[in-house]
Amino acid sequence: MDQEESLYQSLRLPSRSAGKLVLLVLDGVGDIATPQTGYRTPLEVAQTPELDKISKSSVLGRMIPILPGVTVGSGPGHLGLFGYDPINTQVGRGVIEALGVGIELKRSDLAARGNFCSLNTEGVVTDRRAGRISTELNENLCEKLRHVKKIGETEVIIKAASSHRFVVVFRGGEIEGPLTDSDPHHEGTLIKPVQALTGSDKAKVAANIVNQFYKEALPLLDTEQPANGFLLRGFSHLPEIRTFQQRFQLKAAAIASGSIYKGLAQLIGMENIEESPNVEEQFRKYCLEHKHFDYFFIHVKGTDTAGEDGNFDQKVAVIEEVDKALPILFGKMPQVLAITGDHSTPVPMKSHSWHPQPILIHSPVSGSDRLHRFTEIHANRGSLGIFQSQYLIRLMMANAGLYNKFGA
Repeated sequence: MDQEESLYQSLRLPSRSAGKLVLLVLDGVGDIATPQTGYRTPLEVAQTPELDKISKSSVLGRMIPILPGVTVGSGPGHLGLFGYDPINTQVGRGVIEALGVGIELKRSDLAARGNFCSLNTEGVVTDRRAGRISTELNENLCEKLRHVKKIGETEVIIKAASSHRFVVVFRGGEIEGPLTDSDPHHEGTLIKPVQALTGSDKAKVAANIVNQFYKEALPLLDTEQPANGFLLRGFSHLPEIRTFQQRFQLKAAAIASGSIYKGLAQLIGMENIEESPNVEEQFRKYCLEHKHFDYFFIHVKGTDTAGEDGNFDQKVAVIEEVDKALPILFGKMPQVLAITGDHSTPVPMKSHSWHPQPILIHSPVSGSDRLHRFTEIHANRGSLGIFQSQYLIRLMMANAGLYNKFGA
């Protein structure tokens, strides 16, 4: 435990019961203003009377997921929001996805996140997500891949996630990570052979096994369209991490539909509450479970998907959908409410980016910046300034009155 962590632990008031703390994550909500969008972002264009109302009695700012100029994936982006240092708490995407789809991982398992993709006749990747195929088709394709049950002494476990996503776990044999991705991370190139990232003999064996898996599994998809290939990334082992409740003395629940977000929640000991991706139903589930937990993580995926698709109007629509549903959440108003993203996903870039995401914090003692909208430009003027996302939980706990003062 470092000095900073020890200080926060010493200031925690153990006898003080927490009110309800809610973190509402509009995934990838941050955006940039460009000439192509009329110098306006989706948050600026969206009609958001409920967000406007609460903004007037809140404090605003911007958050950096890790460090200035560093673009993050969903894993480190959310770990930062949960109060973990993303640099010192690195968790592979494969582990997160595997936990999210309900695989009970062993410490020696090597897990990878899979994407079904589209390949042309030369084997070049033409669509990394195969047009975001249906989950039903995904399950059928995974059943085909399960014909490869074992490679040498290593068992191959395959499980579908949602849309184009699935998980592969390699279990048994003398294997270990880390390995390079087979995913080239952009269209127009071939699937990459997997390589060991260390000189370890076990890592070299693991790389050979994954490449052999490709040789045996890829031909099983030859006749499929549009998903006639697959990409693997985030090869990783299950790490040891102190739970959210151990660190913050808060009983936490996650209301999230995607496997990666469920996996992250499970990894740090949050209880996953089953729900629908429909925002209204998510907020109703929060109201039903309100008295059972101290802290709620509520995740909305649509803003990120729209940003990655370069769909400005859809991103606006998702923001407006959330705003319309907010009165349901406000029916059980938490003591502390934070609204933000795990990173920015600007529509013009069609990808995650390094731009700081906007953050709003509301509580009876948060104060008010007297800013009438929750947008990037208003967040730039807020009293929170720009800070690293790992401190968000500390600010939420301070707003809940959970810390003693430091020094005389």
